[in-house]
Amino acid sequence: MQETHEPDAKGPAALQLRRVAIDTYRENVAYLHRDCEVYRAEGFQALSKVEVSANGRRILATLNVTSDPRIVQCHELGLSEDAFAQMGVLPGHPATISQAEPPASIAALHRKINGERLTREDFHAIVRDIAEHRYSKIELSAFVVATNRGELDREEVFFLTEAMIASGRRVDWRERLVVDKHCIGGIPGNRTSMLVVPIVAAHGLVCPKTSSRAITSPAGTADTMEVLANVELPFDRLSEIVREHRACLAWGGTAELSPADDVLISVERPLSLDSPGQMVASILSKKIAAGSSHLVLDIPIGPTAKVRSMPEAQKLRRLFEYTAHRLGLSLDVVITDGRQPIGNGVGPVLEARDVMRVLENHPLAPIDLRQKSLRLAGRLLECDPDIRGGDGYAIARDILDSGRALEKMRAIMAAQGAKPFDHERPELGALSFEVVAERDGVVTGIDNLQIARVAQLAGAPKVQGAGVDLARKLGEPVRAGEPLYRVYAAFPADLEFARLATQRFSAYTLGDAAEVPHVFVEF
Repeated sequence: MQETHEPDAKGPAALQLRRVAIDTYRENVAYLHRDCEVYRAEGFQALSKVEVSANGRRILATLNVTSDPRIVQCHELGLSEDAFAQMGVLPGHPATISQAEPPASIAALHRKINGERLTREDFHAIVRDIAEHRYSKIELSAFVVATNRGELDREEVFFLTEAMIASGRRVDWRERLVVDKHCIGGIPGNRTSMLVVPIVAAHGLVCPKTSSRAITSPAGTADTMEVLANVELPFDRLSEIVREHRACLAWGGTAELSPADDVLISVERPLSLDSPGQMVASILSKKIAAGSSHLVLDIPIGPTAKVRSMPEAQKLRRLFEYTAHRLGLSLDVVITDGRQPIGNGVGPVLEARDVMRVLENHPLAPIDLRQKSLRLAGRLLECDPDIRGGDGYAIARDILDSGRALEKMRAIMAAQGAKPFDHERPELGALSFEVVAERDGVVTGIDNLQIARVAQLAGAPKVQGAGVDLARKLGEPVRAGEPLYRVYAAFPADLEFARLATQRFSAYTLGDAAEVPHVFVEF
């Protein structure tokens, strides 16, 4: 039944709200019929920015115009799913629509497009307009590309990070020590956070882990955790979970932490852009907004990682350290081995399987995922002044081997709303094929980018059971016809896309044992 109201607006701009069931992914979209009197009278244009008001609330949206009355009729104003939810009213509620004022920061955006250096005030103005949805997707794309092409200097990165923190809420846990761990990404299967968090929480440290969904990968921490439990929880509920269990593993989008970052990610994902400046601002703004006082940051290096060399890693490290220091965050950067995927599975269900096997000390648990997680957890535990430097690894190992980490993980899952999951028989895509070795040899290279691409073409992360299950890792021998990995998909088209990609390049290089590349990392 539709809600009925006295109109809260007068004049020709009074229309009835209609929920248009279209997911426009982080973009507010309004819909008007082409024959609507308001559309013709106000001189609106398609893709222009409009302001929608109802019941005392106001949102900015991008206007779409339709001739189909099944989408919206002449007396109605349609809103996409996210936009309608923000209004907090029922269908049929009266609303007004008007031209939106141009973003106040548009001149600063144009200067950045021209390659100019921006001030602190410029970045705060731009980020404020982004968080308030005043920018169109085209303008957002221009900002992302401009900051990617003309690399931000370190002062600009600090200004951008500071502005992104200011755009949302900032949590105060009223704890002396609040820890977190983050990886810059680019390594498939690298689900160390889902092991580090229960280990350090079992020790007693506060670790409120809020993660983004995958940007350019087949799964993010939130995508994988969603296989095991709910990750989209109201902030108040997340706070309760953290205070009771010392940790959470959730999607950060509902917490209103650095909301401008979520908007920017919606553009970075389809463009596959992740510039150093944007990366630093995105990661540090979320961690500081979430109340972290200490952060361990993982920068993997390898031939097909985001960072390809030690000099590049050191340059990025210095940028992170400079920005973190300016913002009062204690940062420990660790440079790790990024020559190949971590663990065996790539894709939400497969990665969840690997995590649970490590937590349960299962004989098939991937050793590399276990070892890397223990070392990172050890570094984080050493933030505790009661733990001597160098003792963290042994303490982390004891917590994992004793089952305390598994117990803590199960408690976090139950608090967030656990989902049934059997890692012995995970629900994988019903369709699959194997990629086999064409000759005898030793695995001398695994292309992270291609493995990620194959998993994405197979449907990950949207299809949880899609992905790649690795059978061989670097340095391991293989005979002709033996499997290198298996690809899982739920739909024939996805399977065929993935198959064609593997036929062009399997992602594996075979050779002699002496040809396996070495990498100099910190552990």
